Amino acid sequence: MAQCNVHRFRPRLLDDLSGYDRTRLWRDIGAGLTVGVVALPLAMAFAIASGLSPQAGLWTAIVAGFVIAALGGTSVQIGGPAGAFIVIVYGIVERHGVGGLLVSTFCAGLLLFAMGWLRLGTLVRFVPVSVVTGFTNGIAVLIGLSQLRDALGLQVSKMPADFVGIVRTVAQALPTFNPYAVTLTALCVVGLFIWPRLWAQDSAFRQRLQALEGVSALRATSRLPAPVVALITLSALAAWLDWPVETIGSRFGGIPQSLPALVWPDVSWDTVRQLVMPTLTIAALGAIESLLCARVADQLHAGRKHDPNQELMAQGVANALVPFIGGMPATGTIARTVTNIRSGATSGVAGIVHAVTLALIVLLAAPLARHIPLAVLAGILLFVAWNMGEWRAFAHMRRFSPHYRLMLLSTFVVTVVFDLTLAVELGLVLSVVLFVRRQSSLFRVTVQRRDAQHVDAHLYGSLFFGAITKLDPLIDAVESAADGVQVRLDARDLQLLDTTGLDALESLAQTIERRGGTLVIEQLHAQPLSLMQRSGFLERVHGWSACADPSTAGPA
Repeated sequence: MAQCNVHRFRPRLLDDLSGYDRTRLWRDIGAGLTVGVVALPLAMAFAIASGLSPQAGLWTAIVAGFVIAALGGTSVQIGGPAGAFIVIVYGIVERHGVGGLLVSTFCAGLLLFAMGWLRLGTLVRFVPVSVVTGFTNGIAVLIGLSQLRDALGLQVSKMPADFVGIVRTVAQALPTFNPYAVTLTALCVVGLFIWPRLWAQDSAFRQRLQALEGVSALRATSRLPAPVVALITLSALAAWLDWPVETIGSRFGGIPQSLPALVWPDVSWDTVRQLVMPTLTIAALGAIESLLCARVADQLHAGRKHDPNQELMAQGVANALVPFIGGMPATGTIARTVTNIRSGATSGVAGIVHAVTLALIVLLAAPLARHIPLAVLAGILLFVAWNMGEWRAFAHMRRFSPHYRLMLLSTFVVTVVFDLTLAVELGLVLSVVLFVRRQSSLFRVTVQRRDAQHVDAHLYGSLFFGAITKLDPLIDAVESAADGVQVRLDARDLQLLDTTGLDALESLAQTIERRGGTLVIEQLHAQPLSLMQRSGFLERVHGWSACADPSTAGPA
C-alpha cells in the first residue's frame, strides 16, 4: 500500500526532503527570497483593504506561509492572506469586530482540518466552475470598489461593507478627491502593467539593453517583481516631492519592529453561534482557493500531484494558529505560488524561506513602511483585482448552456450586490436544482400496449426523485387496461434507482395488484437490483431477471 494511504497526516515536505541536495537547496533559497519580497506589499495591502492593520497581513503571511509550506500537501504552494478574503473579512470586522474575525478564523481552521482528516478534500472539486467564476469575478469587482477611497484620496473616515453603501459613500465624497493620490495610483497601475512586458524575452527594450555594456546593474533590476518596484519608486517619489497623501504612518502609526503580541480570542458558545455563517464562508472559500491553487501548481510544476486532504489539514492548522497573533484568514495564493515555481522552487523549503524572509524584513526594516502611500497599495490591489477576474467568461457565455449562464450571472450579481455567503449558497443550490432538472430530462419511459391486458414499458436513464413524474404515462396505461393486466418492464437501460424512484415503482406495483394483474421486471443492472433486493420489493413482483449475471435471475 502506498504511503499516502497509510498515513492520514503526512506533509509532502517529508517526501520532498528524500534525496535533497545542495543544488535544490540553493534553488529553493533563491525562490523563497524572491516570493518573500513579492509577498511584502501584497500582505500589507490585503490587510489594509480588509479593515485591519498592515502588520496583521504581514504576520499572517509569515506564520501561515511557514505552516502551509511545512505541513501542506503540495511541494511549491505559497500560503498567506489572499484577495478573495478581503470582502468577507471586511464584512465580518464591520459587523462583529476584530474579535469576531479571530473567532471565525479559528473555528474555520478547525473545520478545514476536520474536512482533511475525514478525506473530504475531493468534494471541493464538485463546486461548478460557473459558481467559482461568478463569485471570483464578484470579489474582484468589490475589491476594486473598496480601493476607490485610497485610490482617489477621498476624505472618508470609514467605508461601508455593502455595495450600495460603497457606491453612495464614494459618490458623496468625490468632491474631496486628491489629485496627488490619483496620480500615484495611475502611475502604479500603469507601471505594474508595463514592467513585466518591458523585460520580456522578446521585448525591443531588453534586446537593446543586452547589446550595451556596463549596464549589468540595470539588467539586474529586471529580476525585481513589479509590485516591489512600484512600492519603492513611488514611495520615494511621494516623499521627495512632499506630496500631501495619506501613508501607512499617518493612518496606522507605522508597523511595530517586534514580534506580534499573543492574542486570546474570546471564544464563547454565544459568539460561535453568531458566527456560524462567516465561519462556514471562510472555510469554504479557503478550501476552494487553496485546492484551485494546488491544481494550478500541479500544471506548472513537474512533480507529484497534490494531496487535497493533507493540504486542507495544513490550511486548518494555519488558520487555527493565526488568530493568536491577531492575524487574518489564509489560504493558497495563486500569484505567489506561480512566482515561486517560476523562480525555481523544488520543495516546501522555498515556502519556509519566504516566511523567514518576510519576518526578517519586518524585524529589520519595519520603520521604512510608514512612508508608503496608501494610494500605491490601492493601485497594487486594483491591478490584483483586474488579474483576479476571469472577465472573458462573460464574453464567452453565449457558447454555453442557459444553465451555465444563469449560475454564473446569479452568483456574480449576488456577490456584488448582496453578500458573498449568500452568493455561494445560491450558486450551490442553483447548481443542484439545475443538475436535477438536467438529469430528470434524461430519464424517459416508452409504453406499448400489445392488447387490452398486456403493457410493455422500457425504462431509460436514472429513475430518481426528480424524474418520477415520467412514470405517469405508464401508470395511466395500467389504470386504463383491462383487469388482470400483465405488465413487463424492460430495465436493461435503467442505470440508477433511488429510494424515491423505488417508492414510485411500489405505487405502480400496488396499482397492478388492485387490478389483479402481474408485474415482471427484466434485465436489471447491479445497482437497481441491489436496492430492490434489500427493500424486499422483488418479493412483490411475479418475475425478474438480472442483466449482467443470469445466475441471479428469479422465477420468470
